[in-house]
Amino acid sequence: MRTRLNCLSREFIENPHAHLAELRRQGPLVQVDPGGMWAVTRYDEAQHVLKSPQLFSSTGMRLAFQPEWLGRTNPLAESLPFVDPPQHGRLRTLILRDFTSAALKRLEPRIRAITRERVARMLEQRTVDYMEALAVPIPATVICWLLGLDTALLKHFERWAHDIALIGGVHPEDTKQMEQCRRTLDEMERYVEEALDARRKTPGDDLMSDLLQASAGGQALTPEELMSFFFVLFTGGVETTTYLLGQSARMLCLHPELLLRLRETPALIPRFVEETLRYEPSVVGLLRTCLQDVKVADTELPKGSVVLVSLASAARDEKLFPEGDRFILGRENAQHLSFGHGIHYCLGVMLARMEASIALEELIPHVSRLELRTERIDWTTSLVVRGPRTLPVELFPA
Repeated sequence: MRTRLNCLSREFIENPHAHLAELRRQGPLVQVDPGGMWAVTRYDEAQHVLKSPQLFSSTGMRLAFQPEWLGRTNPLAESLPFVDPPQHGRLRTLILRDFTSAALKRLEPRIRAITRERVARMLEQRTVDYMEALAVPIPATVICWLLGLDTALLKHFERWAHDIALIGGVHPEDTKQMEQCRRTLDEMERYVEEALDARRKTPGDDLMSDLLQASAGGQALTPEELMSFFFVLFTGGVETTTYLLGQSARMLCLHPELLLRLRETPALIPRFVEETLRYEPSVVGLLRTCLQDVKVADTELPKGSVVLVSLASAARDEKLFPEGDRFILGRENAQHLSFGHGIHYCLGVMLARMEASIALEELIPHVSRLELRTERIDWTTSLVVRGPRTLPVELFPA
């Protein structure tokens, strides 16, 4: 009898793609641990699940962020990606305008300026942790600007975003990390309540003030909805983009010829970002719960079954992505699912692409080589997100 793959095991987290390739060979739907959930391994089936909210509920995502050991409500688990229609549509319309191309374009000069400063500092130091030096602080700073938060507290915000992302991957015996996550939730809630009170008295030109004045379906947002908006915008905007920036740097380390090509032809940077998103997506899986008995491929799933849509596996589905295990800069078909699909398609897609492109545009002209200075990367443990927690690199100036 075949042993079920555990998607939270160290063996899987460190090298998921070899295991996912084996799952795809077994079929489009394979039972995995933890919990005996059903992993969707191929592109067509993954797309079907994500675009069918009438069959597969997004409340399944709560399984990764509302574990029993938490002992309290996690506002993130009540936020936009975790709710179904009609509540989802009612809430999503409130922030759409803040993520339009025109709105984000105004941020570009500020993002470029702070990235340039960070890169200059990295070049002076030569050997740095890329995550600490650039990949974490840039997205965290940008989210602070959007929400109107005090960037002097950046280190706290960075730690909070990371702790929230870890909740779904805490091992049962790691009581220390459990307590840390609980403290982080308490700290974040206290901070948000104080920040919201300040905005009620003195509104600003920021997303938090906008949400306080907004109404959904003719009704003002409840305190719980306001809190959940902050949690999802903050953690989603920091952690996933952080991993995209980190994985981009890692690709340049592993494939030095790519850095040379991008130096020669900067117009290829957007393609490089897209291939990084496909090859090493920040969001590796999305959880859904079957709302009724439903058939996926040739498998009958009873109502209540938990489905893990493996975006990392779908992105290397040989049917859609020939030589999917190769990083191909000139790949024509970039229809990956790394930002999701359907009604929950990521609101921050343009912002993430902008931040990644700017980071590369400001870094690449100044370095001739980027080298990893570790043999083993410490990866985030989660069913939903994956990325390097640290990335020691050496920069060789151009």
